Order: sequence, then C-alpha cells, then structure tokens
Amino acid sequence: MIVIGAKGFAKEVLEVLQQRNQIENLAFYDDVNEIGEKLYDTFPILKNEAQVKQFFKECGNQFTIGIGNPIFRYNLYKKFTDLGGECVSVISPLAQISSYEVNIGVGSTVLMNAVFSNSVTIGKGCLVYYNAIITHDCVVGDFVEISPGATLLGRCTVGSFTRIGANATILPDVNIGSNVTIGAGAVVTKDVPDNTIAFGVPAVVMKTVAPLNENIL
Repeated sequence: MIVIGAKGFAKEVLEVLQQRNQIENLAFYDDVNEIGEKLYDTFPILKNEAQVKQFFKECGNQFTIGIGNPIFRYNLYKKFTDLGGECVSVISPLAQISSYEVNIGVGSTVLMNAVFSNSVTIGKGCLVYYNAIITHDCVVGDFVEISPGATLLGRCTVGSFTRIGANATILPDVNIGSNVTIGAGAVVTKDVPDNTIAFGVPAVVMKTVAPLNENIL
C-alpha cells in the first residue's frame, strides 16, 4: 500500500496501519517536500509517478491518503485513481464503530477513539480524528474533515468538502452545507449555508467564500 504524503498526518495513518498489522509492502509518496529516501529509516518514500506505477505493478495498487485538507485529499484521490490505484479506507481498531447501518465510504480515515453510533453514513475520502463522536442518523458527505473532539448529534447532516473544527458541536437536526468551515469550539444551533465560515457560541456565519469548482461538487 502507498500512503500519500510522508509528513504530518501521514504519520498518524502509519500508526493506524501499525495497529492493524498492515505495514508489509508499505511505502509513502511525497513529491513536494525535501525529504529522505525512507520514513523512520524503514518505509520507502516514492518521489514521482513512475515510481508509483512501478510500485503498483510489483506490490499491488492500493493507496490511502495521508494528507488532511479536503481539497488536497480529493485531488490526490483523483490523481492516484487515474494512475490505476484503488483507494482504501484505514480505520483504527481502537475506534468504536457501532453494529448497525454504519456506512463508511472508500478512502476514509478513522483515527483512535472516534465513536460512530448506529445508522451513521460517512462519504468517501473523509477524515475523522481522535475522539470525534458521530451519533445516530447523521449523514456526512464526501471529503469532510472532522477534527479532534468534534461532536455531531442526532440526524445532523454535513455537506461535502466541509471542515468541522476541534471540539465543535453540531446540535441535532442541524444541516451544514458544502465547502463550509466550522471553527474550533463552535456550537452550531442552526443550519449553515454552503460556502461559508461560521464560529462562536452559538455559531454565526462570519464570512462567505468562493464556491468550489463545479467539477468537484
């Protein structure tokens, strides 16, 4: 398997793979940073597409995304899928995933101590950090980032390419749009429209942002 990225969040992904005993034939990819040939003197770091194609040919075509930003995750998902890769989810065995109607999209990453209640749907390419809680009947779109300690309460929805800040709380039945940023520690008591930034207690929309390219949404 290839982990896309070799710094920062990629190291978090490595620990999950270690927990799952999935470190055989593991490599990382970084064509941006000045970095050595191996991560922790153990795992090879690929530097270009030719090396990726050779790795896929010799070791299998699975990859996962070790970068947090939703747009970067989408772009890398598309790039490596176009190279012939198969994006897979990486879910910590220390996450608490309930037994009924929990659907996690391909290419998502779930870190230690995240909690999913029954009847939860997570889209593809999502990132759910440590101690995040997603309760019953919540629906999360594609390429969403849910930061440490964030809580999504019953029946709320979160649109694609949205970022939920650390320790933010989304109250029941609240709908968060796409391409939204919810600030750290916010308490969201009412719906938040697409392409906005909201923060505070209670959360208030403070800014609008440019819509994403129509080819993404």
